[in-house]
Amino acid sequence: MKIAVCLKVAPNPDQYNLIKLDPETKTLIREGIDSVISSTDLHAIELALQLKAKFGGTISLISMGPPSNAKQLLEGLSYGCDEAFLLSDRKLGGADALATSYTLYKGIEKNGGYDLVLLGNASDDGSTAHVPSQLGQWLGLPHVTDVLAFEMDTPDCASVKKELDNGVNEYKVKLPAVIGVTKRLNKVRHPSVMGIFQAKNKPLTVLSAADLDGLDEKCIGLAGSPTQAAGYRDVAFGRDCVEIEGKDAEKAAQLAKILSSYIKA
Repeated sequence: MKIAVCLKVAPNPDQYNLIKLDPETKTLIREGIDSVISSTDLHAIELALQLKAKFGGTISLISMGPPSNAKQLLEGLSYGCDEAFLLSDRKLGGADALATSYTLYKGIEKNGGYDLVLLGNASDDGSTAHVPSQLGQWLGLPHVTDVLAFEMDTPDCASVKKELDNGVNEYKVKLPAVIGVTKRLNKVRHPSVMGIFQAKNKPLTVLSAADLDGLDEKCIGLAGSPTQAAGYRDVAFGRDCVEIEGKDAEKAAQLAKILSSYIKA
């Protein structure tokens, strides 16, 4: 099987309090914030590794972002994937979900057809959950999102379970297809020491916008993104503090009085 896994590199969730917005472009300023592989994409890698062990084949990682994303792609290779492609160009910056899905589509198209395209259903930062279905539409392939179970007995058809608000639907999906997975799908393994060393010798190719055949520049980057931030405002958070003194009964009476005043208000 030939499998592609699309990786989103996101700000470290532990440092979200450090994120700022560019007042001109309304995009995130990520300087000084660590980047990580979006956690749901790790479950897509795990599924790809399981399928490779069962059917053989290769796993290609594809990511769009700045040159620094090579670090996370190297990490992805350490799990046991075979090659990586980084779509990196200033023209691609500031993309919303639609422009991102289009760029990933052109990157997949550039590298030839895949039997299966996997990715996390929603990223840790934007969390729109739009990219898997949009990518399926661009590629003209069957696609299923919110997948919490995936089984394959033959390399040309998969049985999947899709999570809904009020239950679960089951589908048979003929490959090639695009699958958006959830964290409920599997348990992610840790890279081995050997895998970490081997990753350094695996191919990691950087592709610019000019390298993507037939790329429509009206569909990429900030200019090609129909989702635009009209504005934003900073919100100050604070709480009033009232110190309650006295014995337990007195404290309880004072607390009840304070709470009742809020209810009346």
